[in-house]
Amino acid sequence: MNNMVGWREWVALPQIGIKALKCKVDTGAKTSALHAFKVEPFLQDGQEWVRFWVHIDERDLSQVQACEAQVVDKRAVTDSGGNVTERLFIQTQLEIGQHRFPIQLSLTARDTMRFNMLLGRTALRTGGFLVNPSKSFLQGKKV
Repeated sequence: MNNMVGWREWVALPQIGIKALKCKVDTGAKTSALHAFKVEPFLQDGQEWVRFWVHIDERDLSQVQACEAQVVDKRAVTDSGGNVTERLFIQTQLEIGQHRFPIQLSLTARDTMRFNMLLGRTALRTGGFLVNPSKSFLQGKKV
């Protein structure tokens, strides 16, 4: 099974309804992050859940997916600018190429970023991936 990824890849998050999303592979980030807006925590059966919306195409902001997931953690995250914020974390299934495994994602505003998702070191290690920073889309495109 091909375990090499490029600096950007196509992924899917089927448990939250995302069929295809371009993400940046970021070995400098410990955790993975997903751009989410209109983040609305709520209780369901005594458990903390979150409803949020995702731009599934960074070039066409009219393409939006509404998502819901159980909150698995809240913790402080330091971004690349050194700013510390508390973020909600969800766990969901990641599909990248033929690989499928659960990852944790922090929900954050990435309006100013080029990619709506970062795939961090923890997920890369879980998937057993090696990164070739000179290549893109080594795992193929999700359709």
